[in-house]
Amino acid sequence: MDVFVILQIIVLFGAIFLGVKLGGMGIGYAGGLGVVILTIFLGLNPGQIPWDVILIIMSVIGAISAMQLAGGLDYLVHVAERILRRNPKHINYLAPAITYFLTIFAGTGHTAFSMIPVIVEVAKGQNIKPSVPLSISVVASQIAITASPVSAAVVAMSGFLEPFGCSYPTLLAICIPTTFLGCMITAFFMTKFSNLDLSSDPVYQERLKLGQVTPITDANNKKVLPKSAKLSVWIFLVGVIAIVLYATAISKNIAWIDPVVLPRNDAIISFMLFIATMIALLCKIKTADLVNTSTFKAGLSACVCVLGVAWLGDTFVKGHIPEIKLLASNLIVAYPFLLAVALFFASMLLYSQAATTQALIPTVIVALGITPENTASVPIIVASFAAVSALFVLPTYPTLLGAVQMDDTGTTRIGKYVFNHPFFFPGVLTIVVSVALGFVFAPIML
Repeated sequence: MDVFVILQIIVLFGAIFLGVKLGGMGIGYAGGLGVVILTIFLGLNPGQIPWDVILIIMSVIGAISAMQLAGGLDYLVHVAERILRRNPKHINYLAPAITYFLTIFAGTGHTAFSMIPVIVEVAKGQNIKPSVPLSISVVASQIAITASPVSAAVVAMSGFLEPFGCSYPTLLAICIPTTFLGCMITAFFMTKFSNLDLSSDPVYQERLKLGQVTPITDANNKKVLPKSAKLSVWIFLVGVIAIVLYATAISKNIAWIDPVVLPRNDAIISFMLFIATMIALLCKIKTADLVNTSTFKAGLSACVCVLGVAWLGDTFVKGHIPEIKLLASNLIVAYPFLLAVALFFASMLLYSQAATTQALIPTVIVALGITPENTASVPIIVASFAAVSALFVLPTYPTLLGAVQMDDTGTTRIGKYVFNHPFFFPGVLTIVVSVALGFVFAPIML
């Protein structure tokens, strides 16, 4: 292997590990550092900046921030909390279902933050270790990104695959049932084979003696929501439905939008800005306060991360397409599940479903020899898509850390060996089941 190639690989992984160490937007910063070294000092041409993905994230986060400021996210959490408190015995199934659909609706897994304290309280009330429903719920909020109609990862994937017969609605029709079933099957196994008894946990007993476990609060202490809360949710919901219908009409070549003046990606961006405008006008929010919302801050971080990491990955990959094509065409065609394995490990390091999709899928398409005339390998890519959600492997992702910190019982804890944390097994199982179901569904629907 050429010395320059070895140095390029070292820079690639060095930048990623530096970014993980810095945390947050640091992974985007380190990605930019890697691009500088790979291009100026190691002779690679710069890759493509994923502008479409970044712009879609910005527009979606803009609309969600408006909904949050209007009280919409609090309203959704309020509804979800009522569901959990009315059915506490089924928390291991309801909690991940709720975080899954919140992510589907909002296009970001950070909505799970709002549900974590509720899950902890309801679990304590049923003498169930909060680590069980929390672990499945955090994983569900991550894998749902690959099934959300407004997530950057789904939009990027459908953009890559549409020329080869996999439309946006078809991708959603495959990914939603496979990933949701993956979450529910995992919930079943965790419920049946985990030790759910909270009182038997020694760490919990120790914290209880020390008075470090917060008493269960009165469920009747309800937060007063602004009148605009429900309206903002309806505006956002109608907007998302409009996006899906418009994208479906484009993919089906429906006459009333022929010729297509507004392409799908542009439609998502403009529709989201339109949604934000309507929320701002009808819910009378103070737009100056939007930048202070947690959703806006998380969205800005996501944009920087995708910019740096995806650009770094594309720079490296495009410099070695012949070698990657040879390797992928030999291995993936013979062993299709290896693509899911590759996406799993890539997302573990890149820390973003959208960045992983943007960095690897175009090269995989070329490597597998996919063309409009040869689409036989498209189901492999669609089936493997859920594997870009391995953000739970390293215990440093925000929602994962949030679950650890907010579980005052101490059952949701990270072991000294880094990987021995409660999210690892349910996360791997959910991805394995979702990918396996994908290999069943995708060939049928494509």
